[in-house]
Amino acid sequence: MAIQKTIDPVIRLSQSIVGQQESDALIKVILDDGYLGMGEQVKNFEREIACYIGVPEEWVICVNSGTAALHLAVQASTKADDEVLVQSLTFVSSFQAISAARAKPVPCEVHPETITINLRDAENRITKKTRAIMPVHYASNPDNLDKVYEFARKYKLRVIEDAAHAFGCTFKKKKIGSFGDIICFSFDGIKNITSGEGGAVVTKNEETAQRIRDSRLLGIEKDTEKRFIGERSWDFNVVEQGYRYHMSNLFAAVGRVQLSRLNNEFAPKRIELAKLYRKQLENVVGLQFLNLSMKNLMKLLLNGKSLFGATACGLVVGIFGRHGLCMMLQILPFIYQGSWILRYY
Repeated sequence: MAIQKTIDPVIRLSQSIVGQQESDALIKVILDDGYLGMGEQVKNFEREIACYIGVPEEWVICVNSGTAALHLAVQASTKADDEVLVQSLTFVSSFQAISAARAKPVPCEVHPETITINLRDAENRITKKTRAIMPVHYASNPDNLDKVYEFARKYKLRVIEDAAHAFGCTFKKKKIGSFGDIICFSFDGIKNITSGEGGAVVTKNEETAQRIRDSRLLGIEKDTEKRFIGERSWDFNVVEQGYRYHMSNLFAAVGRVQLSRLNNEFAPKRIELAKLYRKQLENVVGLQFLNLSMKNLMKLLLNGKSLFGATACGLVVGIFGRHGLCMMLQILPFIYQGSWILRYY
């Protein structure tokens, strides 16, 4: 049998929606402002995120990736060899953010219908070293968040929300980030808004916020305040490990434009497309949709393994590709993500 050649995808899996507004914002930073690093644009982006979510601007700390946000959040909440409960079905960055902070990720089962952490399984994995739990809002779905916080209060745990998929989303009519302990967003190219690369931590805990704010700038105390007024800390004090995780003015300028487009442009279109996919696929025998709120934004709709089986998923991706539709296995269970991660199993 002849093998049909795969054509170039007509419908891409994902694509950043950027244009003249974002280009103009970058040109302004480069030609008019003249300072490309962390400064006024980042400060304004943090203020606008805070206004959008409905929190004080002191709660928001912008960084250069969602993974950096998670890493700093874990570092501010744990010590070496502490354990963090995290769902097993998530991107490898969730695990690596924990291990980078010298803590131990403890994988827990998920509910297959929502891809949210199974708290009954998590409870069985609690030890004397457990310090935090990391729920992942997979596909914009913070389904059991109230139960997660109830669980955390019972066992005196910090909650670090991996909300990479959930910027702009709500839980019980409240925006993600407007409540809770530590919330981490991602602004990379395929998220609800993008800054090119970037992320943010939101927390109302003043001590945690200050530690994260300092740690994003190599641990230099109060350097954020200096940079936001166009100065630098030449005589400084460093009290703990830090990193070059700060956001640049270039990233922030793009992010500010994207934020202004979210409610009236991006969100309605994402929801419209999600409903269209559901309608077109609802009569496919054996197809299982994830149980997601259609009011939230980022839709990863199909539980492919339940329909096709793990091996057959690859064949299905190939078949769709030959017809001009790009598909992928979006998230694999952690045990299939490489030999590094097996040390935690």
